[in-house]
Amino acid sequence: MNVSEPGSASELRAANRQRLTALLRSQGPMSQADLARASGLSPATVSSIARELLEDGWLEDYTGQGRGTALTLSRSAGVAVGIDFGHTHVRVAIADLAHKVLAETAEPLDVDHAAAEGTELAAAMVRRLLAQVDVPINRVTGVGMGLPGPLRRDTGEVGDSAILPGWIHRRPAELMQAALDLPVRVENDANLGALAEIVWGAGRGCSDVVYVKVASGVGAGLVLDHRIYRGFGGTAGEIGHFTVDEAGPICRCGNRGCLEVYAGADGLLEPLRRHRDGPLTLRAVITLAAEDDAGAQRAIADAGRALGLAVASVCNLLAPQRVIVGGELAQAGDVLLNPMRDCVRRSAIASARQTPISAGVLGERAEVLGAVALVLRESGRGTAEPSLAT
Repeated sequence: MNVSEPGSASELRAANRQRLTALLRSQGPMSQADLARASGLSPATVSSIARELLEDGWLEDYTGQGRGTALTLSRSAGVAVGIDFGHTHVRVAIADLAHKVLAETAEPLDVDHAAAEGTELAAAMVRRLLAQVDVPINRVTGVGMGLPGPLRRDTGEVGDSAILPGWIHRRPAELMQAALDLPVRVENDANLGALAEIVWGAGRGCSDVVYVKVASGVGAGLVLDHRIYRGFGGTAGEIGHFTVDEAGPICRCGNRGCLEVYAGADGLLEPLRRHRDGPLTLRAVITLAAEDDAGAQRAIADAGRALGLAVASVCNLLAPQRVIVGGELAQAGDVLLNPMRDCVRRSAIASARQTPISAGVLGERAEVLGAVALVLRESGRGTAEPSLAT
């Protein structure tokens, strides 16, 4: 067996091959000119390596609308699996390494479910989808998984402020890896929403994005210099527990006046429930606001102003290119976003006042697509062995 010397030509070429495949895995189809610019390699080197990878079955030609001829990872090189646990559901998606979603499904799940119950259901859904698209499990390059709560980097445990009580202090990566016998990466769901919007949605082309997810709870995903920022302990982005009013109502975290008390589902719905009969949901309130119901519009606008106060501080601190609002409440559109924008213009420093604030475009799929993107961008295992034609 011949072993390459460190720094040898063969080792350098292998590193360059890995650099190009990593770019295609994270960015999707790219032209050779784009690959040269993004990798820093010469066009001649890119052309030579691309020819090798095409001949070896790693790449294939791709012709997309308006994109001309490009290169993409071969669909035989493997698939990525994404799993998203929401407040009352679990969603699973499978995509090939060319960023094409092959299959997707969702199932209801009680908010008080145990971690073992959720793991068992998600694993069964993954196996069912793999069978549906006729992909054996050994073609899976990795599994990305999202949960609505902070994740401690040192232990892999879900933190106390998670909105799924059955997962608190559990280690989700270990549980899912045992259920599927596959490598699993776990991330906060807001971080995954940010990643998805950068890869597929409203943040394409941006390097610094703050993604604010507003639904049952409130959280923020931070992408800085193209990378998810998790903080030292892994709990960065807990914007829902910014103090908006020190004398405000007690939050589930134990503090008073947190943003989530004013902009999360329970805080937004409570004033409206006092004057209406029957159950009331965020979706119903959004529909009422679209029908010019004054109470619903006021409740959403108040949530927008509370969000704007917190987002103004985030813009002062991080100076993002864009703030993207996702989660169920984002469907309220400008009824929510205009009060946010007004508050940021009043409260942020001059250089941050014009930070664009827009709704995400991926809707309820954002987090599961972000889980797929996590595998495509950050998995240590780039591809499975391609199935070469004989």
